[in-house]
Amino acid sequence: MNGGIRFDSVTVAYDGNVVLDSLDLTVEPGEVMALLGPSGSGKTTALRAVAGFVRPASGRVFLGDRDVTDLPPYRRGIGMVVQQYALFPHMRVEENVAFGLKAQRGRAKVPKAEIRTRVAEALEMTGMAAYARRHPRELSGGQQQRVAIARALAIRPGVLLLDEPLSALDARLRSGMLAELARLHRELPDVTILYVTHDQVEALTLADRIAVMDRARLQACGTPRELYRAPANEFTASFVGNANLLPVTVGSGGVAFGDGELKVETAGAAPGAKATLCVRPHLVGLGDGPNRLAGRVGEIQWRGATHRLYVDVDGGHRVMADVRELKDPPTHGDSVTLHFAPEDATLLPAGVTDA
Repeated sequence: MNGGIRFDSVTVAYDGNVVLDSLDLTVEPGEVMALLGPSGSGKTTALRAVAGFVRPASGRVFLGDRDVTDLPPYRRGIGMVVQQYALFPHMRVEENVAFGLKAQRGRAKVPKAEIRTRVAEALEMTGMAAYARRHPRELSGGQQQRVAIARALAIRPGVLLLDEPLSALDARLRSGMLAELARLHRELPDVTILYVTHDQVEALTLADRIAVMDRARLQACGTPRELYRAPANEFTASFVGNANLLPVTVGSGGVAFGDGELKVETAGAAPGAKATLCVRPHLVGLGDGPNRLAGRVGEIQWRGATHRLYVDVDGGHRVMADVRELKDPPTHGDSVTLHFAPEDATLLPAGVTDA
């Protein structure tokens, strides 16, 4: 079964407390959709509604054209990987991977020969074929996560749910697993993947589209490039990448900030309206140029190839600038001038966070 995922006004509440509010979202067949947001935003609840572990108070969940809202988890044909792996410690790797095939209910039993074939395929695909006879305690965290993914893939699901699958790994292992997940998606282009994470790097790296969640509601949805370059609101701008968000007032040929004016595109914004100007740190330069911002260095961080400057500019706002590594960087309290090009700024509605 395949055909994507559709949330039709799905609301989930616990003891009257709404934890997912009227979610309308479609994940296309074969697409990787990341649900990105902070803790308590509703992203894991949305995934659990697809899996069948929570019951919506209202709305419907579809897999393809099939309404699965009332079906138990084992009848949905879904593979799922959680952050704690959930491997059986007394079973060898191959037995863990075979478990889902042997435990399937509501459909014909999978023949033993086919189980062996599928287990071998899943272990080969995840690079764990050489570890088939080991127990989970004999594996690293990254290897255990590969086994959990192999177990989910062995049932050949049309939909794969990944709930913070890399959060328990260190930075080096996480980077390697991101590459492996990207490779798996290339090898399994027909599998629809819903990926829950609070890590923007994971979402930007893996997802075809990102659904940004906050306070139980969908805030924005789009491709990583769309959300990064043209965020819909302040929350999306600050959560998808780093952002400088400056309160401004729309003028006739730009915006007023502090005691000066900045030249930016204001099409569609009414003169006199309050707005927020979004500029990404890597687009802010050090020195003279268009849209000058004068201030004093509040903090400076060396990041290898770059320096990040935190500059307190007019109006009491702190602006981040990521610049190429400086041979003679300024120090705390030094006066500096920053600049950015008009085309590198995006005008957002002031204080609006609901999509």
